[in-house]
Amino acid sequence: MASRSLNKVLLIGNLTRDPELRYTPQGTAVCTFGLATNRSWKNSDGDRQEDVEFYRIVAWQKLAEICSQLLFKGRKVYVEGRLQTRQWEGKDGQERQTTEVVIDNMIVLDYREKNETEEVKPAVKSEKKSEGKPIQDKKEPEKKDSQPDEKEDKSSNSEDKSEKVSPDDIPF
Repeated sequence: MASRSLNKVLLIGNLTRDPELRYTPQGTAVCTFGLATNRSWKNSDGDRQEDVEFYRIVAWQKLAEICSQLLFKGRKVYVEGRLQTRQWEGKDGQERQTTEVVIDNMIVLDYREKNETEEVKPAVKSEKKSEGKPIQDKKEPEKKDSQPDEKEDKSSNSEDKSEKVSPDDIPF
């Protein structure tokens, strides 16, 4: 009889920093950001206790590009993915290890705009309604360069100022 296993993570929390979008040398997008979850309880004396957990979130390909466009520090999101532990040797020669959540689904749960501080406003209405749906079906952003008949080379995207990296070179 074959044994079964499951590696599934579901989190709802707030971003602790703005997402970082990078590209591998092959042109694959990778986006990383921090997520915090909170829990509170009453101890045996009746005092309220609080605890915060922090997670490193990684998204790849199209989802990475969408995360970098829609997410910002403080935004509340639902993410779904798997745990992954990676090891590498640091510049100082020491072995390093990190565990991160590699996501395959993300849903924005609030409607704040990036510059809002206190008041929460509904997002601008668009043709597609995305409430409660995964956002992988969003359109590609329009090109900033308007040069006709020029094919875009994903491995050398000149309009993106993000650094090109290999997944093995990412020390987080």
